[in-house]
Amino acid sequence: MERTETQIFQPPDDFDDGHEPEVHRFVMGRYRLVRRIGAGGFGVVWEAHDEQLDRLVAVKTVGASSPEVAARAEREAQAAARLAHPGIVALYESASEPGSVHLVSELVFGGTLGDLLAGEELSDRDVVRIGSALCDALGHAHSRGVVHRDIKPANVMIPDNAESEAAIVKLTDFGVASLAGDATITRNGDIVGTFSYMAPEQAEGEEATPASDLYSLGLVLYEALCGVNPVRGQTPAETARNVGMELPALEEWRPDLPPELCLAIDRAVSPDPEERGTVADLREELELSLEETSADMLPPAPAELAPGAQPLPLRPRPVRRPTTMAERVAAAVAGALVAGGAVAALPAGAPVERGSALIAAAVAAAACALLPRVGTLLTACGLALVFVVSGVAGWAVLLACAVLPALLLLPREGFLWLVPAGAPALGLAGISLAFPAFAAQLSRPSRRAIVAGLGLWWLLLAEPVASPSLLLGDPAGLPARGLWEASISATVTDVLVPLVASGAPLIALVWAGAAWLLPALPVGHRSVADLAFLALWAGALAGATALTASVLLPASGGAPLRGLVAGAAAAALVALVGVAVRPRE
Repeated sequence: MERTETQIFQPPDDFDDGHEPEVHRFVMGRYRLVRRIGAGGFGVVWEAHDEQLDRLVAVKTVGASSPEVAARAEREAQAAARLAHPGIVALYESASEPGSVHLVSELVFGGTLGDLLAGEELSDRDVVRIGSALCDALGHAHSRGVVHRDIKPANVMIPDNAESEAAIVKLTDFGVASLAGDATITRNGDIVGTFSYMAPEQAEGEEATPASDLYSLGLVLYEALCGVNPVRGQTPAETARNVGMELPALEEWRPDLPPELCLAIDRAVSPDPEERGTVADLREELELSLEETSADMLPPAPAELAPGAQPLPLRPRPVRRPTTMAERVAAAVAGALVAGGAVAALPAGAPVERGSALIAAAVAAAACALLPRVGTLLTACGLALVFVVSGVAGWAVLLACAVLPALLLLPREGFLWLVPAGAPALGLAGISLAFPAFAAQLSRPSRRAIVAGLGLWWLLLAEPVASPSLLLGDPAGLPARGLWEASISATVTDVLVPLVASGAPLIALVWAGAAWLLPALPVGHRSVADLAFLALWAGALAGATALTASVLLPASGGAPLRGLVAGAAAAALVALVGVAVRPRE
């Protein structure tokens, strides 16, 4: 974000808000006013010199003309006092004098986000970086019980010289913030904030939540990337009518942007707070899209439409992103593994012949590839029905317990629901420990950890019906298959309850941590050092798995895990291939 000159909220030469010059006056006995650098309906902002600590500060002087104004100043001080983050303007102190309230904060040298957008000084990559930093700052505020309620370009400072990536923005003006645990300064039904950036529920007088700030931030990024705020109308009444409408998909304005980035922002500006996700979700998508965005200084679309031009209509549009070909392939392979393997494992004499495994695999693969979510559910339900009619209703219980956590933890990623079945499939080959390395190839950290952990869970559920052992063998001293597999109740009491009580599912944390950590290793140079790091990672995975199993499952007598060494070697190989095919940064 290159700047051509330094600005410090410098007002125009003819700036006048009716206040008499007070330069060199002392405030609170130690702050000498140097020059006025801003003003508005909520007081005057001065550049001042702290005579005691010999530093420049910003002093906001608010005339306490009414209890409401004084309460707002106090609220801003209380909100800022809860926060300590490099992306939020720091409050040093506050005090009241007869007729006025003073807020002393750090002085930010720079311009507002609105200034930079108007001057076309930001690239797409700059906007994504700013958005990520704002997510970080808002996440901190929300964790401290502070909802800003007025996120807009004018309240986002861009320092000329940031000390860290988190400090490339400075969120300011918490004058209308709501604080958890305190009565708000507004009455029920009162509306605070800026209409053209306001969340629909906030505009209706409902209590603002972190989701309200997320909407406002999403709209700021939407405007920054396409140059148009579709909520802002030609008149205040038109703007009020537009609040709460479905916005045109960002991709319609900017088809050159990464699809994931567009969909993440589209999701953030959903009228329904439940559909927006969280600030952390948006930050994750912004981080993943950073390298795909342009660093060129391209002027955005005009913020003001040309006379006679028609804006894109505000209309409903899908927020869910399309499934990629790679994701469909993953869903198809997983569906084929589950359906084909399950049918092939049916006991002799079942109504469904085991020779039908290839047909079942093909049907499941097609269903999961075409409609990952629906196809996965149909595959699971179909297999459960096959299990029941084949006299192994207990298998249906195990399958339901395997699939249900994926639906809960990855509700939008249907293509991943059956992928954890890869762990028991690898276990049949004696290399189940390679599964976390496969899971680590997913782009999102949360997906990596969840899929790897679920892989261990699927493996545990498959152990009672597998022969030979997949990894742990019989971790809980379970009865023979013939004693429980025909009964749903026996499966629950004799298999599931002892399995969970044994603590074996906690090994999933080891696999999840390994998959989450692998992409963070300092590899990618395609050198001997890469091999050493990956071998160390695989060895740590094997050692941690074995150690955790020995601690949690003392009844196993310390029996060696099946395929521990081979699995570790396979994990290192998979990780090495992943590094080799990953584009260099």
